[in-house]
Formats: sequence, structure tokens, C-alpha cells
Amino acid sequence: MNTPRAITSLTNDRVKFIRSLEMRKVRKETGLFVAEGTSILITARDMGHDPQILVVQAGSADTGIAKGLVDRTLRADGEVLEVSTAVLEKLSAKDNPQTMLGVFAQRWAEAPAPDQVAPSETWLALEEIRDPGNLGTILRTVDAFGVAGVILIGNCVDPFSREAIRATMGSIFAVPLIRMSREDFLTLTKSWPGDIVGTHLDAREDVRHATPRGPALVVMGSEGPGLTPDLTAACTKRVKIPMAGGLDSLNLSIATAITLFELRKPYLVL
Repeated sequence: MNTPRAITSLTNDRVKFIRSLEMRKVRKETGLFVAEGTSILITARDMGHDPQILVVQAGSADTGIAKGLVDRTLRADGEVLEVSTAVLEKLSAKDNPQTMLGVFAQRWAEAPAPDQVAPSETWLALEEIRDPGNLGTILRTVDAFGVAGVILIGNCVDPFSREAIRATMGSIFAVPLIRMSREDFLTLTKSWPGDIVGTHLDAREDVRHATPRGPALVVMGSEGPGLTPDLTAACTKRVKIPMAGGLDSLNLSIATAITLFELRKPYLVL
């Protein structure tokens, strides 16, 4: 079993490597990402995800939950780095860094097989979403409402960026993520066994009254442009969120939350 390694130098190679994961190119090359904060690390543990590298502030992990995370990482042959406050501040994306962060392997799932999707399932597809905070918030919402998984269509923002990870509040470890080209997604829609539900400004059906034939595949467009014509045409049901004010649209994460809540209501419990 490994033992913790003390690091105090800001120019240490491991410190430089972890900092390099700020760049999407490096995350793509390595298949790794950084998650910061004890609560997110606990969620990762509960979902069966162990960090390849666990960074802890020296003297902060001698007892309690933190010690348990250190011991678990070491048992899983992970690397534990005990670092100085200065090093932790260098690695942290926050103004007030927490005492722990982990480097994890990215996990991508396979696209759902239409003939194996249960009628009660709801899937969400996002077309070229651009904002990492929106994506992270949506993943948290998906986790809360029991959505089966999220399909990222085309050139989407990286779900493993620091901002997206922070917004998920740990749901990054619970929600299956799938990447698909627009062409492959359109092929999937042709054999989907239930309704494909899209939100659209020109829709006539109130989302509050929508009763899609399951399993539902909910499709949301990118911030600003919304769904492209090809994906709009693939929808078997188009819905709209009613409003009373002067605006005709909502933030994407809010619109997605409202839509999923309305469609998932029969499966939600107190």
C-alpha cells in the first residue's frame, strides 16, 4: 500500500501536473479531471469513485472523514499528497480553498439501446450547450429527478471543467454521460420507442399538460439559438413553458429543470 507524500514546493512536478488539468486539452489527453471539496469527495466515494490522486492539506486528515478518505485512497493504490497551504491555494480554483481535492478518471457511458430502455425512463439530450455552470446545474437537476442519463450532442462545453464540476455538487459521479454527434443522435431518434420532447418558442402545447408516451427523450437546445431545425424536426412532441411576464425565454438550466419536473412528476416522491 502507498503512503502519503509530503509536498511543499510550488514547482513540484505533481503540482504542475494537477494545475495543467485546468486546460481542456490536457483533460482530453489524460482522461482526468479535478474535483474539489470534502463533500464532493464523499459523494464520489459513495458512488464508488476513488481518486487517482488525493490532495490534502497537511495536518487536516488525521481524524474523521478526511482520514477515512485518505485510507480508502491508499487501499485503492491511489496517490495521496500532503501539501502546504501555499500549494493547496495554488491548486484550488476557489478564493477560500477547501482542505481536499481529488484527481479522478472521467467516465463516459454508451448510448442507450432503444430496445432496452424502460417505459418509465426519461433521458435528456443537450445540443451544443456552451455554459459550464448551466451544464453542471442541469446534471444536478437530472440527478435529483431520477433522469436516466444525459446525451451531449455536438460541440458541447466540457462537463469535466472545474466550473461544471463545482455546479454539479457531486452529481457528476452519479449521472451517466454520453457523447454523440448530431448525425448519430438523429439516427438514435429514428428508433426511439417513446416520444421525443423538445422545447420550442413556436410550440403550442403547455409543458404542464404534456403526457409523453414513454420512455421520453427530452431535447434542449443551446443557450440563445435553441434547437437546430434538424433536431426540432426529429421531435414528436414540442412543448412550451407558459409565462406571464414580458420575457419569452428562460435560462437554459431553469427551463430544463421546469421541463424535467413536469415530465417526471409521476415518479417523484417526498
